[in-house]
Amino acid sequence: MSSQKHQMCLLFHVVLFSVWILAFENADAQQFQLANSSMFCSLYSFGDSFVDPGNNNYIATNARSNFPPYGNDFPGQNATGRFSNGLLFPDFLAYFLGSEKYQLAYLGRELDFEEPEAIQLWQRLQFFKEYKADLRNTVGKNRANSQIKAAVFYVRAGSADFALNYFPDAFNYFDGSKTSSPLPECEHFLLKRVQRFIQELWVQGAQKFAVSGLPPLGCIPIGITNLPPNPKNSKAVQNGDRKCLEHVNNISGEFNSLLVVKLQELQSKFPETNIAYIDFEVPLLDAIQDPRARRYQTYYSIELGFTGFNEVNKGCCRTGLTETGPYCNETTPICADTSQYVFWDAVHPMETTNEIIFTSNLDAINEIIGN
Repeated sequence: MSSQKHQMCLLFHVVLFSVWILAFENADAQQFQLANSSMFCSLYSFGDSFVDPGNNNYIATNARSNFPPYGNDFPGQNATGRFSNGLLFPDFLAYFLGSEKYQLAYLGRELDFEEPEAIQLWQRLQFFKEYKADLRNTVGKNRANSQIKAAVFYVRAGSADFALNYFPDAFNYFDGSKTSSPLPECEHFLLKRVQRFIQELWVQGAQKFAVSGLPPLGCIPIGITNLPPNPKNSKAVQNGDRKCLEHVNNISGEFNSLLVVKLQELQSKFPETNIAYIDFEVPLLDAIQDPRARRYQTYYSIELGFTGFNEVNKGCCRTGLTETGPYCNETTPICADTSQYVFWDAVHPMETTNEIIFTSNLDAINEIIGN
């Protein structure tokens, strides 16, 4: 029975939500050439729409953001395919490591084949293997191996898989399916998959890992809109009474705790590696629960005049209750002051929020790179 439940969770990921998974899990390797090449040669990012620099632009899917108002505060107001008004967490990570370039979408390369609508986890690994082979052909085997050994590998674990498997009614609006998978079985399956993926990257020579878990799913605007306020009350939360759903946050928090344990096990198994947990949960909760905290001003120059957030449970695009992807487009209005919002659309954080999350994880990042 247990194996059947695991299989159901797997099929739920592979079959039922292939298009939306691509918005959340379009995990091809993205390379950043770093200015400080004596320390690091590359940053590779595997993840969901919180970290996608535009891979979905090259895939047959409706889950895209390569049109206004996305990129509203990006240099040149360029809608690159990032699900935000500006920069993402890996962009800030790349800058910190010494990059002078924005994060590049791996699928932006020249292709002579049609990309499938849904790229699964192990296909992403295959993309990296192909890149590694190209790198060896370009710079030689020894130099390529050294570059990969020195690189930072950022892996975002399970956000879409978890949200769409366990809360399909709230987060699945690209597909009509409403089947939910059992919580313990899906936690086990997703954690096991992350473990295997990291081990496979290690086999390919990776040694520095930054792994992030779930955001507080009960604070995501679309979740507040669509999920009941508590398990015993099916009444939808009205616009005038919007707040984070504690019972949902408890579930995502439990997954993150299990992920931390799994990463500690991997660190013990591969002592020559540096594996650090990147916390999206606590910094995002902190910004939502204490939005006017003066400490946030330290992240920004005086010229920006940032003094904290005013809106924490709705997105900036249109109503901010459910709109994301194609439902946030050229025809939809946006908020007058983007700096006042934690969320850009009903799912994804603002650039401001992304930088807060990044800065809150500097100790973990320094641990990875040995500073």
